[in-house]
Amino acid sequence: MTKAVFIDFYGTIVHEDGEVIRKVRQKIFDTGEAQEISEISTYWWNEFQTSFMSAYGSNFQTQRKLEYQSLSKTIQHFHSSADAGQLSDLMFEHWVKPPIFEESQQFFALCPLPFYIVSNIDRDDILKAISYHGLNPMGVFTSEDARSYKPRRELFELALKSTGFCAEQVVHIGDSLSSDVNGASAVGINTIWVNRSGREVPVGICAVSN
Repeated sequence: MTKAVFIDFYGTIVHEDGEVIRKVRQKIFDTGEAQEISEISTYWWNEFQTSFMSAYGSNFQTQRKLEYQSLSKTIQHFHSSADAGQLSDLMFEHWVKPPIFEESQQFFALCPLPFYIVSNIDRDDILKAISYHGLNPMGVFTSEDARSYKPRRELFELALKSTGFCAEQVVHIGDSLSSDVNGASAVGINTIWVNRSGREVPVGICAVSN
């Protein structure tokens, strides 16, 4: 029997930072030497992912630090004169005041179960965003608390241990197949994929579309 909901935050409850990312890429492109803006996207994403995947345990670093480092390397790689600090601040201005999906407000109004937010963002930033929207989760578990990022097990295990629920008693809702669905499934938690991009639903995945 399901007794509680674990739910992702960015991309699931509130909008991701796609528009801000586009502005950051454009700034680097306008002040650098890339031939195509797609080069910036690919290089920046690879730099971030490389650091992100190794950031756990004693090697853990916050999202802010990882984003700043990947931005700095991208700016340097394309010989851009953009300021990494300013661009990073622009991104995190979004993270603390992200627009909320209309259906999220409806969900929380109708959901009969307690909900807990499980997110790959830094604790201070997500608490500001939660407060900004007046949400009242029963608890908040972040990568910073677990010193590990989804889809690794540690964040989900921390949420289960802290709430006292076993995996079979919760469902995790999220917009990422890799981080949310695969990560939660790895510890035995049932999942619901929020398919916001209209992608084909893999066999065996429970999904909802916006």
